[in-house]
Amino acid sequence: MTDITLKLNNGTTIPALGLGTWQSPKGEVSAAVEYALKETGIRHIDAAFVYENEQEVGEGIQKAIDAGVVTREQIFVTTKVFPTYHERVEESLNESLKNLNLDYVDLLLIHWPLGFNPKGNHYLFPTKEDGTADYDFSFDIVKMWREFERIYKTTKKVRAIGVSNCSIPMLESLLPHVEVVPAANQIESHPYLPQPELLDYCKQRGILVEAYSPLGSVGGPLLKEQGILDLAAKHNADPASVLISWHLHEGRVVLPKSVNPQRIKSNAVLVPLSKDDLEYLDKLSEKYGIHRYNNPQWGAGILKFPDWQ
Repeated sequence: MTDITLKLNNGTTIPALGLGTWQSPKGEVSAAVEYALKETGIRHIDAAFVYENEQEVGEGIQKAIDAGVVTREQIFVTTKVFPTYHERVEESLNESLKNLNLDYVDLLLIHWPLGFNPKGNHYLFPTKEDGTADYDFSFDIVKMWREFERIYKTTKKVRAIGVSNCSIPMLESLLPHVEVVPAANQIESHPYLPQPELLDYCKQRGILVEAYSPLGSVGGPLLKEQGILDLAAKHNADPASVLISWHLHEGRVVLPKSVNPQRIKSNAVLVPLSKDDLEYLDKLSEKYGIHRYNNPQWGAGILKFPDWQ
């Protein structure tokens, strides 16, 4: 399934299956990226400045290129601008390009639609004396997006721009003011957090949804759900492959994370799910409830997801 591609709203082709690198252990990322590109046919690598492993991502990409397996043009690379850099978008991008050893990225995302104090006590996660997040309440998503548009229009550093972790209210505050509609919205997505209203909202506006944490984040909690195990047994497939294939069958980009070669390989196997299988997965949360695994305390009450107040 590594050859499945989708189109962004500016015509750019994006591989539907990517390799996520969030929380990938340092010292193992380069080999994982190299393996994914050389041995599985994966052509999409999802990175971010805040992951603090972009240099290893770049090393893995370069090793695959040097081996003659792929060219840079065949690889789709994403990075993201973290809230502490909301007024320094190009600075963050330039640091990522330097770390990745690339001239451009294929997709640049607003990582979280909020602002942290850029002059706080930490360059990524500034806190106040009581330990709570040190926000910059001057944050303006429209202002930040205009800087994204400027970079997109006037430089060759990005091929497409988008957002991440954006709820419907957040998108509604942005879209009336854009010249370039975000190409993608990368969100936590799995059967315990299907968010059909947000999926429909994005689809109607030409915004491609990318699913991170498709297995339910660290430890893959959804892999233990009996219904997932039953579907996997029915198809003689790995439970993770079932969850990943659900997104691909429904037209979403999916970004499973692993540094284990066998897991990376098995994640790239498409399971031929039936209409009934897909409907079962669509409705799984009705039985087990909504569960969001990636909900840092600093997002509560700000990001405006209905399940995350």
